[in-house]
Amino acid sequence: MKIQRIISGTILLIIVGIILILGNTTAVNLATSIVAIIAINEYFNSFKNKNNVDKWIGTILAILIAFIGITPVKVLILEFLVSIVLLFLKVIVTQMKTNFNDIALSGFGIFYIIGFIIFVPLIFRTNNGKLLIWYLAIAAWGTDTFAYLIGSKIGKHKLTKLSPKKSIEGSIAGTLGAVLMALVYTYFINKFTNMEISYLAISGIIILLSILGQIGDLAASSIKRYIGIKDFSNLIPGHGGMLDRIDSLLFIAPFAYFLFAFI
Repeated sequence: MKIQRIISGTILLIIVGIILILGNTTAVNLATSIVAIIAINEYFNSFKNKNNVDKWIGTILAILIAFIGITPVKVLILEFLVSIVLLFLKVIVTQMKTNFNDIALSGFGIFYIIGFIIFVPLIFRTNNGKLLIWYLAIAAWGTDTFAYLIGSKIGKHKLTKLSPKKSIEGSIAGTLGAVLMALVYTYFINKFTNMEISYLAISGIIILLSILGQIGDLAASSIKRYIGIKDFSNLIPGHGGMLDRIDSLLFIAPFAYFLFAFI
């Protein structure tokens, strides 16, 4: 399982690297849209035996991320408002066969996945976004990698019942490892570009983002516990589904968008 996890993780990293390094805003928008489509459908499919959730509204919004580069902010807000109206309209049209619990779960999925992941392309299109976007990967996957490697070796104190395999030692190691990676990355940015990022500021930001990412991971675990599943799907060997792989990133992206204003 560990070898499988490493291989699939490496392949994913290469794909992400190619898109972020060689791709433009259009490529990132399209890639984010595809990820969002897969993730939100994994979310909705996981509820199919429990609730009558509506996957089509969320899927359409995920598709529209591909056009974020030509979509004004007011239109984005309008899209989310319309989606809420349509969810309630379905309750009326179906004569309560779709109930409030169904649309609450549908609405949450839309806000949780689409509303959060949309900040990834928004960060990429900002000034120096092509460089700053890598801090998301460091905070999310750097934390996850160090927490997994160190926690599996020396982790003795359980972090939470939500995820029995996670340890306090792993959590701390994950954050420290992410900070170390961010500092090394910042050194090269400052050396080879015209940016002058404060090492102290980026350390504080990565610590916060790392903690948020771990909360995001546990938030996804709470959803899976409620549904009664281990993973959202088996799309990625050793990692589960797309949503399992980006659960940390989802919580990090919106906060990173605003925190990056300080650097």
